[in-house]
Amino acid sequence: MTGPRIVNLGLPKTGTTTLTDALRHAGLKVADWRIRKGQSNSPEITGAHLGRIIYADYFASGDPLARLHEFDVINEMSAVRHDRSLWPQTDWGVLSAIQHHHPEVKFLLSHRDPAKTANSMMRWNNLGRRRLPQADVPGLPRGFGRDEAELARWVEGHFAFCRRVFTGCANFLEFDIEDPDARDKIANYLETDLPWWGQSNTGKAEAG
Repeated sequence: MTGPRIVNLGLPKTGTTTLTDALRHAGLKVADWRIRKGQSNSPEITGAHLGRIIYADYFASGDPLARLHEFDVINEMSAVRHDRSLWPQTDWGVLSAIQHHHPEVKFLLSHRDPAKTANSMMRWNNLGRRRLPQADVPGLPRGFGRDEAELARWVEGHFAFCRRVFTGCANFLEFDIEDPDARDKIANYLETDLPWWGQSNTGKAEAG
């Protein structure tokens, strides 16, 4: 089998970095947010956000993962900044195309309490306080997401979307990042040993 075989649909601050570290400790090659120097033999995707690569290939060939064949895992697909707002994990067209072109792919949804996720977003650099409210995000139009209640509602909406899309699918696992059995559930689902599990990329302490 070639090409990615694991795709995580999680939003930022739902344990995506922990998942990346765990899967890398398991010997898998993980693409996380951006293709960094030395991670790919392809100069054309080195330095690019995953979301940009996925959308470019989706519209060019129909296969969102066409140029990501070097990787086992796709994680943290979203990117939001002043000049882009990319959220492939919220896009039915992209997800159905992945299913069609890569029927062997196993989807994960890293879940975290929406209120805790929103609080963490607010404290993580300028993600919740500036970047999200100033961007057009699926389910979170420009001008919304300025407080934790709105962010939490958006987060819960994404979880509900994924559950609905993958209802009855055997290639989908939602796991709670705070579940003490999360590692075993993921390992069993992926049929892969996970020698490490912990907490990565912890949020900044609340101001004041």
